[in-house]
Amino acid sequence: MTLHLHDIEHRELPPDAATAVRALATDIRHRLGDAPHTETLHDPVLLAQVRDRAAELPDAVRHAVRPPATAAGATVVRGLCVDDAEFGPTPPHWQAAATAAADPRHTGSLELDIALLLLARCAGEPFGWQGQQNGRLVNNILPAVGHEDEQSGASSSTLLSPHSEDAFHAARANLLMLTCLRNPDRVATTVSSVGQVRLPEEDLRALAVPTVPILPDVSYGTDFDQPAPALPTIWFDETGSPTLRYDPAYTPLDDADPVFRAAYARLTAELARVCHAPALAPGEVLLVDNDVAVHGRVPFRARYDGTDRWLKRVNVRLPERRRRPQESSENGYGQQVVAPFRASTDRTAERGRTDERGSVEQP
Repeated sequence: MTLHLHDIEHRELPPDAATAVRALATDIRHRLGDAPHTETLHDPVLLAQVRDRAAELPDAVRHAVRPPATAAGATVVRGLCVDDAEFGPTPPHWQAAATAAADPRHTGSLELDIALLLLARCAGEPFGWQGQQNGRLVNNILPAVGHEDEQSGASSSTLLSPHSEDAFHAARANLLMLTCLRNPDRVATTVSSVGQVRLPEEDLRALAVPTVPILPDVSYGTDFDQPAPALPTIWFDETGSPTLRYDPAYTPLDDADPVFRAAYARLTAELARVCHAPALAPGEVLLVDNDVAVHGRVPFRARYDGTDRWLKRVNVRLPERRRRPQESSENGYGQQVVAPFRASTDRTAERGRTDERGSVEQP
């Protein structure tokens, strides 16, 4: 793998804009009272505050979190105000991180969750998954004992293979936000874009044919009884823009024919060739265009002493983006979206009906 350490778009969140984000998050946290629903971030007061008050933020915030503008499909936004002391020790797993957000001694984690929801709301519509981290809208990504070698955000000692976030689902994010709280070992996140790969036409044709499914990753469990539809890997819209849907760790490639496997292998080699590897610093936000770019993480040795790498992740839907109409028929393996910020009129490829909690039930 070739790691291009600096060849990626960077943006600066101006100091006054960064201060405004944290000040608004602090104000919203105080308005929640003494018992916010920190474990799910489903508190209706919190959601209403984020929905109604994100517009108070300066235009510089919306400009900073717009989708990546280069072929790399990723952008690092610098300048978010964080202080290591406000978060407390890195929790041992995501459940502990959710619970610790209620600790009055360390209000920074909950406040940063709110700040990230505000940023995500400025970018589009933040959402979560009922089957992942109990439906939280902001996920905690940190190493966990016993998960070192699995292909999930809780791993550490193995390479987290480049992948489209939630590639198995038609309602996957258009934009992924990964925010760094702590990264003392400068562990790199990998990002590769289909916009920078070079493949022959015959490979592109092979990869455009729905051949094998993409299965849900281990963070959603392992008990799925829904049919697994075959999916295309790369396709082009009417403007010639590519879309990539890629997750080799959860794709049964042994079931594919030799032509497809060879094309997939060449795609994998190309994604490695064009890989960027930003090592996020505290306060930096990595924006990944999940329609064209894949992301992963290099291996590292977790210490489990409260100082390990700690990121937060938010999935964002961009209402103006349209996806293949064929995706509306996918079953999504029964995984439902928690979408409290969904627009009342939805004409994108996220099909399904919205229930009273704001989640989407896929057909």
